[in-house]
Amino acid sequence: MAATPAWPPRSAPRLFVTGPLAEGGSVAIEGGQAHYLSKVMRVAPGDAVILCDDKTGEWACAVTAAGKRDITLEVRDRLREREAVPDFWLCAALLKKPNFDLVLEKATELGVAKIQPLVTRRCVADKLNGERAATIVTEAAEQCARTALPEVAEPMKLETLLRDWPEDRALFFADETGGAPAAAQFAAHSGPAALLVGPEGGFDDGERALVRAHPMARAITLGPRILRGETASIGATALWMAVAGDWSEGKE
Repeated sequence: MAATPAWPPRSAPRLFVTGPLAEGGSVAIEGGQAHYLSKVMRVAPGDAVILCDDKTGEWACAVTAAGKRDITLEVRDRLREREAVPDFWLCAALLKKPNFDLVLEKATELGVAKIQPLVTRRCVADKLNGERAATIVTEAAEQCARTALPEVAEPMKLETLLRDWPEDRALFFADETGGAPAAAQFAAHSGPAALLVGPEGGFDDGERALVRAHPMARAITLGPRILRGETASIGATALWMAVAGDWSEGKE
């Protein structure tokens, strides 16, 4: 006798929706997400869709009605709780749009809790389209089967960030002029942490002095080569996850 196919299938489409989701509930999908399900994935009644709400976790849902402009789903089984997220922020200076889009995408994949865009004196951009940023992080989370989304904050000036910095959170400052080796500094710290990365061209001397004078700032080096802003953000975040985050042995 043939084995019963697994449900939901691994190929089922995944979407984040506004929750909270609950067993037996009904969810109406409209707009671009409905277009994706109906025109791209061609779902029909009975097909499986995986929904996440960034609150209760991941749920297997069944299509109950598939129209041209809206899709209705029944929430059936919770597959996973919302994942635990390391208490790590990425505070990154704004870059040219494609480069910062990459930072948003990869920071989401790597599992940061919060992305704080910064405006510094050498930034080539001083604004961020919040709707576009939300779309980028949501699509990255969907593609990587994540059950949590990072918070994407409104851009702020570096001076404001430092003035309001929490007293219990270490601020690792990627300083191209030198600092302690990043891996050793990350491994030696426990508790809330953040990474500060500058723009194309780096921080100016006044900004660097301001950061170094902050009591929670710890200057680090990312090696002997000067890195682009997006490379520094992604590489250092991955390093933190490996030695202090949930990539490391014994961490959850």
